[in-house]
Amino acid sequence: MNWRFLRPWPWLDTRARFVAGVPRGGRLLDLGCSDGETLTHMAELRPDLRFAAADRVAALQQGPRDCDFRQADFERDPLPWPDAVMDAVTCMHVVEHLTGVERLLREIARVLKPGGRVYLETPHPRSLTLPRLRTGSGGFDFTLNFYDDPTHVRVVTERELCEELRAAGCAIVAHGVSRNWLFAGAHLLFRHLPPSRKKYTAQVHWVGWSAYVLAQRPIQEGHR
Repeated sequence: MNWRFLRPWPWLDTRARFVAGVPRGGRLLDLGCSDGETLTHMAELRPDLRFAAADRVAALQQGPRDCDFRQADFERDPLPWPDAVMDAVTCMHVVEHLTGVERLLREIARVLKPGGRVYLETPHPRSLTLPRLRTGSGGFDFTLNFYDDPTHVRVVTERELCEELRAAGCAIVAHGVSRNWLFAGAHLLFRHLPPSRKKYTAQVHWVGWSAYVLAQRPIQEGHR
């Protein structure tokens, strides 16, 4: 889905709503950018933003032009940017792959400008209760149950993320379930169709497969 079509209605998608709120011309850092597909969607929604990204992989396969990409191991390396340079940070479906989140969240707080915000997203604990899919079932791979992805280490709850973000000096703005309501509504149709990536994508948005936490670095240092 091209996020350009979400410009009039960013509230239809939890991620798009966050990106739409970044100050005009601001700098957004995406951590765990993978092949860059989500960065491409962000640029479709907000072509005015300046993008940066980091991942363990060596390079982006796609993404916005002039994206400042750096390679980093989030469990060992500091983020390779100076203090207080980012207006926004997104970190989606990363923390469940880590043994601990404290170091990464401290680094996120460090690179955020005062007043800057971070959006974290991770599988909701309810993903543990969904049926497991066979690898390659229907000719594609899809993570429905949490452990369908063998690289998942542990479920990280909203409560843990909120506590660790506060410890890193950030204030919690909001948290809850992440959804794209267009995909969620499509579940009513796709549930009756044969297995497909579209069917399961609609299902995870319907059930609320992902949890999110939105936090802000205080404008005044020392304020929580």
